[in-house]
Order: sequence, then C-alpha cells, then structure tokens
Amino acid sequence: MARYFDVHPVDPQRRSISQVVDLVRGGGLIAYPTDSCFALGCGLGNREGLARIREIRHLDDRHHFTLVCSDFAQLGQFVKVDNAVFRLIKASTPGSYTFILPATKEVPRQLLHPKKKTVGVRIPDHVVAQALLTELGEPMLSSTLLLPAHDEPLTQGWEIKEELDNAVDAVIDSGDCGTEPTTVIDLSGDTPEIVRRGAGDPSRFE
Repeated sequence: MARYFDVHPVDPQRRSISQVVDLVRGGGLIAYPTDSCFALGCGLGNREGLARIREIRHLDDRHHFTLVCSDFAQLGQFVKVDNAVFRLIKASTPGSYTFILPATKEVPRQLLHPKKKTVGVRIPDHVVAQALLTELGEPMLSSTLLLPAHDEPLTQGWEIKEELDNAVDAVIDSGDCGTEPTTVIDLSGDTPEIVRRGAGDPSRFE
C-alpha cells in the first residue's frame, strides 16, 4: 500500500520531503507533482524502479526516460552540451521542457536510448519537485504518469493513490499541477527537433 503525503505547494514540510527522499534512496518508486503534470520517479540506479515504471506504463526499450535535475550544474554532469545548446537550455529552464541530448558516462546504460545513446533531461519549475531533488542531491529517474488506459495524465493525488496503491510506494499530493506533459525537444542533432508539443512554448526552438 502506497504512503500518502499531503505536502504544502508553497512551503513544503521538511519532514515529509525527508521521508519521501528516504523512500527513494531505499529503492522506492514515487508519484510526485511537477510543473507540467504528475510523474513517476525513482533513484538513478534503481533497476527495479525502472522495470516497475515500464510495467505501469507499458513502455518498450525505445522509450526515452528523463533525468529530472535540480539545476543546470547537475544537468551538465549527465549530458553533453555545446555552447549553442547551452544558451537554448539556459533560456528555457527551469520550465516545462524535456531535452534529449547525448549522454555522458555518468548515465546508467539501461537508461539510454539503445541506438542513439541519448537521454532526456529536464529542470522543473515546481516548488515540491525542487524540494525533493535538493534533498536527494542527485537527479531522479522519471516518466510522465500517463497510464495505458487513459488519454490524459492523472491530476489528483487521491486518484493516483486509488489507481496505483499497490504499484508505487508513495504518492505526493500538493494540489493540481495540470494535465499537459512537457514539450520535448531533441537537441542531439544539428538542429532542434520538436518531438512533442506540450506545456512549454516551443516557438524558440522552431
């Protein structure tokens, strides 16, 4: 049964954040809010957590997982970024964007796209997500909480608890965080490619 944490959206309770992070460090899988919609998240090297996300969402091995980072310095440890890409990302973060970039050796192999050796990264503009990442001290492996039988991501914490009570270890609820996933931009090639139009304004990449 998943633990349920009701967390203040502006001033997250330190005790609750610490308890959730302890679960993540212990190999747990959580459902947590971001600036676009809820996400599933676990520790970076958590192979079981990765398998559980694949099972919950019915994903194949070509799916791009996302490393959710607290800031640009952290993001830069896991992806290769040249000057032009640096400026584009810097101008767009924190925000509702996921960037696909060539991965560094810091990224576990099982997270890489099998052919491209790329990974998705993002920096959320959400107080609770940032509190979790700051306390954790490293990126969280994440995927949008979009279930196979649903057209849109779930938006209510109680609804997620009801639906995934036996599939995740914790649900963090800090109020409605919208239904639109991030805008996904592939920056691994010569020119930016908009893979998915979502919550972030894609016009600066066109």
